Amino acid sequence: MTGKNQTVVSEFLLLGLPIESEQQNLLYALFLTMYVTTVLGNLLIILLICLDSHLHTSMYLFLGNLSFSDLCFSSVTMPKLLQNMQSEFPSIPYAGCLTQMYFFLLFADLESFLLVAMAYDRYVAICFPLHYTTIMSPKLCLSLVVLPWVLTTFHAMLHTLLMARLSFCVDNVIPHFFCDMSALLKLSCSDTRVNELVIFVIGGLIIIIPFLLIIMSYAQIISSILKVPSARAICKVFSTCGSHLSVVSLFYGTIIGLYLCPSASNSTVKETVMSMMYTVVTPMLNPFIYSLRNRDMKGALGRVFCKKKIHFSLPW
Repeated sequence: MTGKNQTVVSEFLLLGLPIESEQQNLLYALFLTMYVTTVLGNLLIILLICLDSHLHTSMYLFLGNLSFSDLCFSSVTMPKLLQNMQSEFPSIPYAGCLTQMYFFLLFADLESFLLVAMAYDRYVAICFPLHYTTIMSPKLCLSLVVLPWVLTTFHAMLHTLLMARLSFCVDNVIPHFFCDMSALLKLSCSDTRVNELVIFVIGGLIIIIPFLLIIMSYAQIISSILKVPSARAICKVFSTCGSHLSVVSLFYGTIIGLYLCPSASNSTVKETVMSMMYTVVTPMLNPFIYSLRNRDMKGALGRVFCKKKIHFSLPW
């Protein structure tokens, strides 16, 4: 047995996705398309918010940060997955594995907090429209963006430092497509009880509390709209809330099932599929659900492209 601070393993082998060899190229093309869609969709939203002054509001401040978080969150795992799908030896260095885990936790937590900020913003806008500008002051909006960055940075660092103290002796095969925290704990030959306790306690607070706050916000929104005798408003809000809550449920449901309610019967295939849902599918859907269907975003798209068209058509 090695010392607690000694790491024998210098690299890990990522088994990737449990797929047949004849499906490899098809799924590679599918995941590449999904990743490119995620990158382009979120980049478009960030550019529109930066270039169009009409979108310089609290709501779009949160949307811009969410798009940046989605872009980074997907980029933490997808490029390595795509590279390993074309590689005969899908390895990742020990330091690279911990780095991937750190940024994975950072952007996953950041997305969680930003979804809460966006839900609260919509709650204030719909339930207290006359006091919206007073409640959602620039100071509060800035705090709702900066505070998540600070909290998630320290939370991700805590888990990374706790993981770095563990020893990995012989087995270095990770049955996953990225350096998942729970998969690494199973490989460790050290005592992992402290890590598991921190995941359950602090992880539970960071996941469960935001999820409950989002549900409460949308419940208040739905309750407020039902008091207004307008079929059009009710349909619009239910349509919006339904799509938002579907993405929220997908994101939080899979995370809670994987990390806070682990089951011995969970197979590797089941865990991999669940991970794909919130690491790949959710960042791809968020631009369409939260932004690109939005009338203001469509207007900004038209204004930005019209300006560019006029600029290039002017004689020099």
